[in-house]
Amino acid sequence: MTALSVQAQTYVIDTKHPQQTIEHFGASDAWSMQNIGLWQNEKEVNKIADWLFSTENDANGQPLGIGLSLWRFNLGAGSAEQGDSSYINKGTRTECFLRFDGTYDWTRQAGQVRFLKMAKERGVPKFLAFLNSPPVFFTENELATNTGRGGTLNLRSECYDAFAQFMAECMAGLEREHGIHVDYISPINEPDGHWNWQGPKQEGSPATNWEIAEVARKTSAAFTEKGLKTQIMVNESSDLRCLLGIYKTSWERGNAIASFWSKDSTQTYLGDTPLVPRLMLAHSYWTNTPVSYMKKIRMDLHKTLRKYGAKFWQSEICIMDNDKEIGGGGGYDFSMKTALYVARVIHHDLCYANAESWSWWRACGGNYKDGLIRVFDRRHEARDSRLMWALGNYSRFVRPGAVRYDISSKEKEDPYGVMVSAYKNQDDSWVVVAINYSDKEYPFSFSVGRSSPSTITWQSYRTSDTEGETLKPIAPCDGNTTLAPRSITTFVSIKN
Repeated sequence: MTALSVQAQTYVIDTKHPQQTIEHFGASDAWSMQNIGLWQNEKEVNKIADWLFSTENDANGQPLGIGLSLWRFNLGAGSAEQGDSSYINKGTRTECFLRFDGTYDWTRQAGQVRFLKMAKERGVPKFLAFLNSPPVFFTENELATNTGRGGTLNLRSECYDAFAQFMAECMAGLEREHGIHVDYISPINEPDGHWNWQGPKQEGSPATNWEIAEVARKTSAAFTEKGLKTQIMVNESSDLRCLLGIYKTSWERGNAIASFWSKDSTQTYLGDTPLVPRLMLAHSYWTNTPVSYMKKIRMDLHKTLRKYGAKFWQSEICIMDNDKEIGGGGGYDFSMKTALYVARVIHHDLCYANAESWSWWRACGGNYKDGLIRVFDRRHEARDSRLMWALGNYSRFVRPGAVRYDISSKEKEDPYGVMVSAYKNQDDSWVVVAINYSDKEYPFSFSVGRSSPSTITWQSYRTSDTEGETLKPIAPCDGNTTLAPRSITTFVSIKN
């Protein structure tokens, strides 16, 4: 029996039960943009910027880019100025705007600043600055890596105020000197779990919940004094398990949700701290397999967040060693294999953890599954991937302010088959994203509420391994169609 002869299961958008508001989809500039932004090959640089940020279409109506709505800027700690004595690999060192003499050099991080400006020019509405380490001038070991230390923040006790003032001056300086308003800042990255950030790989530091809270309070005071509106984010957990309990560490670096949002946590409560929104940032690493566990931990996360009245942003992920279904992180993959795997994670983060923001790790990378775009630094060239366009099935069409709605079907959701989610944009357009993980065609019917599927016309955009199918416009339908094998299709309602 062919797929076309099988009766299509109808998916119905439940218009009476709105879920979370989607703030944005993003990616970060680390660490590639500090090099790419200095390339002399203007055509390739602009091509990368268009792929990531553009919301324009070509003459055939095919999107030129994935329209990211959040760009994450890595605010550097100064390991690049230290050179080999930084104990950090050359490719992951970062410059720091702050000089040793206490003055600021706004010509530093030039490649990254260029991409900030290119993102703004192409309409990216929100920017987030994140730090992997305090500046080396303030750390206990005078390094941006945690080498030689334990599980506490690599920041001298007398430098909390100086660290906060540094972040305040950088926020003001980026707007004053470069015209970039930074909407959010994340002062501490992956402080918990088993991460202790020993060199020589990259900048980083662990931190206890008390230290995170103290940095947030000091930063809040510094920003308020300077009249800044930038919101302060906590706490970029390395693992969802660190939000819910203690995972491979001591009690001081676990139970993050309760630590920051329970009034009983008197030493670490941040609910009354100005400029600190009641939400958690965390990374979806390590919790995507087995698939049944991926769903369960996200449902547990949503339940706990709701208990404390907090929201959730999934702020970083790439492929890791335990993602064995697609061969782990080693070796770049241009195909739908990685794209579909990541789309399944996006679906679970949005539909079961109720993430309001979703970001990939690196926008550009090398021969590893951590970049949306594969770059060849020596040739100053770049190549797109199905992974990038798969993210675009969400980011290009589900725009800031969209509301997710539950969707129901008699067909049980199959993480190796079809997964469907629905959103309503602020312009009243509906968006349905359908993932077909299987290698078979799937007859597909959907509607808004219990109305007849034929009352709305839908423009569809498909990403698959078929040549040219990177958000390729497919013939409009009335809600009755067929999902291609191993594909992601976005349906956007058309005003009649």
